Amino acid sequence: MWADGCRAVTLTKVEHPFSCWQLRDRFGTLPGRPRLDEGSLCCGDTPRKRDFAVPEFWSEFLQPPWNIVAAGGVAALLLFSFIGGSTFFAIWAERKVSGRIQDRLGPTRVGPFGLLQSLADGIKLISKEDHAPLGADRFLFKLAPYLAFCASFIGFLALPFGQNLVAQELNVAAFFMLAVLSSEVFGVVLAGYASGSKWSLFGGVREAAQVVSYEVPRAMCVVVPICVAGTLNLNIIGSQQVGWFWNWNLFHDPFTFVAFFVFFICATASCKRAPFDLAEAESELVAGFLTEYSGIRWSYFFLAEYGSMFAVSGLASLLFLGGWHTGVLPFEPTAQFGFWVGSLLNAAVFIGKCWMLVLLMMWLRWSLPRLRIDQVMMTCLQYFLPISCVLLVGVCLWQLLVPSSAAMVVTYVLAFGWTGFLAVVFLSVLRTPAGSDAARGELPGAWHDQRTPADVKPN
Repeated sequence: MWADGCRAVTLTKVEHPFSCWQLRDRFGTLPGRPRLDEGSLCCGDTPRKRDFAVPEFWSEFLQPPWNIVAAGGVAALLLFSFIGGSTFFAIWAERKVSGRIQDRLGPTRVGPFGLLQSLADGIKLISKEDHAPLGADRFLFKLAPYLAFCASFIGFLALPFGQNLVAQELNVAAFFMLAVLSSEVFGVVLAGYASGSKWSLFGGVREAAQVVSYEVPRAMCVVVPICVAGTLNLNIIGSQQVGWFWNWNLFHDPFTFVAFFVFFICATASCKRAPFDLAEAESELVAGFLTEYSGIRWSYFFLAEYGSMFAVSGLASLLFLGGWHTGVLPFEPTAQFGFWVGSLLNAAVFIGKCWMLVLLMMWLRWSLPRLRIDQVMMTCLQYFLPISCVLLVGVCLWQLLVPSSAAMVVTYVLAFGWTGFLAVVFLSVLRTPAGSDAARGELPGAWHDQRTPADVKPN
């Protein structure tokens, strides 16, 4: 016998991908549960046993509702770690991307290739003073960053990273993510109102107008692949796109193909990314709704922004880009390689697709100029809203009227045509020397490049 407070039990492992460790005492029963025959555990598999001692308080902790609370805490910790780690790396990546576009090196001093620069900046932000303006509503001023971050954080709860690899599977997961990610604007508006600054208030009002406008076409573009899949469950939508890349919803028909690009542009606007960063607009509003923030609360807005970028990129990957499927394997990895290896492969592929879309957002930010507020609103109401309506009606008619044989031909044309276009662009980029005029966006043989030191006369 073991010490007081413990009792001898048996740890039974069922050889099944979705099984779990089950604790049994010497009579073959679960602690606090009726007896269960070992042969009926799972498909008649023969379990392996070994003696294991579990304290009484721990066996009680494994019973409902504490096991649900523990599982939720572990999932929340993993998601928070993923968002925080991704944000640290994304800040470094964005500075490197901007340096590349602006013909400079970016961060190089802290760590190899400047990888620890984000860590140094984070330590600096934590050590800064938590200041609130005199005319601010202190309670709302301090609450706003956490509201903005919670909106982007909660959206990850329904985002599957692989087959059944999700914190909480919902039958209305797509609708849930749209609703939660849209609520981030409340934190931004509250920050602008509570700061007691006209610049912050202007930035908050701009963000509210922009989000209200772009949410409509973004939601309608989400409905387009939902009409194809016939469900709001993101786990099922991702599972339906198994196989080769032409099975992705992106190539299902011309309407889903266009819907992806409209959705991506509207999602970029909802994340306050340039050229739609009107809520900050350094050249007009100092720093927008962030003007009066500093230290750790300022960093929470950055966590919310990058978290939203990853969330909308994950939603786009699931709805249009095959989710966790590579597109070059004609089978589900979990069925071929086992649950754990397949899940790791699925998660790696899914995160890689998200990073590709996030890097595309960064590229657009440092390549395009900021639009005026009237141009942003006109672009949405005059172009994206009518286009999204046409896409929604068109995909419904496509599902009803177009025969499967003709639809398959269109799918192959879209898939191989788009793949060929990307291949041509990639090869043209590889053939362009890094230091050439074309790579710098200059005219061939520009005058200032043709001058020699002898041509430059002193004043």
